[in-house]
Amino acid sequence: MPESTVRGERALAARTLTPGRAEGPAFVLEGPLSFWGGVDSESGRMIDGRHPQFGEALSGRVVLLPAGRGSSSSSSVLAEMVRAGTAPAAIVFLESDAILVLGAVVAGELYGRSLPMVQLDEHDYRSIQTGDHVTVEAFEADAVLQIRAAPIR
Repeated sequence: MPESTVRGERALAARTLTPGRAEGPAFVLEGPLSFWGGVDSESGRMIDGRHPQFGEALSGRVVLLPAGRGSSSSSSVLAEMVRAGTAPAAIVFLESDAILVLGAVVAGELYGRSLPMVQLDEHDYRSIQTGDHVTVEAFEADAVLQIRAAPIR
């Protein structure tokens, strides 16, 4: 078996959209996603058959979402995921989505559970790969993401 090498650890500056701290494996979405009709709130899995990552679980992962897509009802689906414990650990946006941010804010108020959301610039967003370990610390207007790269095999 070949020996693993590590791409390294680094810190990235981000803009806080909703506060909180979370960590988990990165899951980079290949395209925008609508939570309404695109995600099953009970399982946390993507159910949009047109999405290239159909069937993947979002639960417990730091999801990198290039942009939201679609319905204003996505906020209620996301809030329900937070309530049910099937939500992502955190969401990192390339383009922020006010509807999804609203869902996280409402979930925080109703259920007392935070879902950190941040926005990165394009260079930093594209530097994160699925499987990297990401820690999101979003407590002020400025957030910090600690990235530990996944081993390259």
